[in-house]
Amino acid sequence: MSLQKKIRVLVVDDSALMRKLIPQMLAVDTSIDVVGTAMDGSFCLKKIDELKPNVVTLDLEMPGMNGIDTLKEIMRRDPLPVIVFSSHSTEGATVTMKALGLGAFDFVPKPRDASAHMAETSRELIAKIKAAADCKLKPRILIGLPPKPQKAAVLKGPASKVVAIGVSTGGPQALEYLLTQLPADFPGTIVVVQHMPDGFTDMFARRLDELSPLRVKEAQSGDVLQPGRVLICPGSRHMRVKRLPLGDIVVLTDDARVNGHRPSADVLLNSVAEEFHVQSIGVLMTGMGDDGAEGLGAIKKHGGMTIAQSEESCVVFGMPKAAIERGYAIRVVGLDVMGATLQALCGRTTSEIGSSGRAVRAGN
Repeated sequence: MSLQKKIRVLVVDDSALMRKLIPQMLAVDTSIDVVGTAMDGSFCLKKIDELKPNVVTLDLEMPGMNGIDTLKEIMRRDPLPVIVFSSHSTEGATVTMKALGLGAFDFVPKPRDASAHMAETSRELIAKIKAAADCKLKPRILIGLPPKPQKAAVLKGPASKVVAIGVSTGGPQALEYLLTQLPADFPGTIVVVQHMPDGFTDMFARRLDELSPLRVKEAQSGDVLQPGRVLICPGSRHMRVKRLPLGDIVVLTDDARVNGHRPSADVLLNSVAEEFHVQSIGVLMTGMGDDGAEGLGAIKKHGGMTIAQSEESCVVFGMPKAAIERGYAIRVVGLDVMGATLQALCGRTTSEIGSSGRAVRAGN
């Protein structure tokens, strides 16, 4: 987007207070222009036609035409980046995950105490609006959920490799796609840091478990790294790995934020590098900022494999780009072949996979 052209934002919320507060939050950034507000989905669709916004902020809990139905209609008509401004509750997390599955760009939880957290929420919302305005929107074809996949029995023995993934904006859709491409008998184990607040990661893990042949859960301290298992770091915690005589486990901590994040991809990737060396695979996927770049460098230094998602397959290229520019990514891989690449690296042969796809070299 041109630096001279302001980002046109439409704010949609049934609360009169929020329709006043959100424009105030955004007014601190002169590159953003709130061109209008709407109190429900029907008004939203009319205002989109009239005002031609670049980005929409969308409340999900509205009378009449609710946020989910509104989002579906936006994506059907003329897709726009939509940032969900969601309730910080179990019900809010459930419907937010559904919205991300339908193509919402990202979400920002509504603070429980707006006055106390207004500055922090404002910073997050502004950053995501800017990223959304610059993103390459990838509309999703709404075909409903696939049949629930068959899960394999718990695989015996240690995992062939430890795959550590760092991901942020655009991550829910990217991880959903990646994990559905891996078989139930995948011989590696996967640990994931997805930038997401507390209260949302459990619902996110459950959704991935429903869609993927792998066994996916929100991590708890002491969870064992098993083949075919995916552990998602809880929001607002850090996750590390530890090798023990009776089995390799994850450990959660409440240490200070790193790179402004908790969970931080750097914390996880550095830990995997130190504990697993050549048995480690680091992956940085779509997301804003540079969290995880130095951790990917640590994995490369210890002899592990490092992968960055390709620019054309990212919603936001920030995190992979930072690692590539620092020379830490050994391979740059499109999302469409990421699953086949991980299968090959974790010990499955090309004939078992069907096709390993093509990976682009980005370093030595």
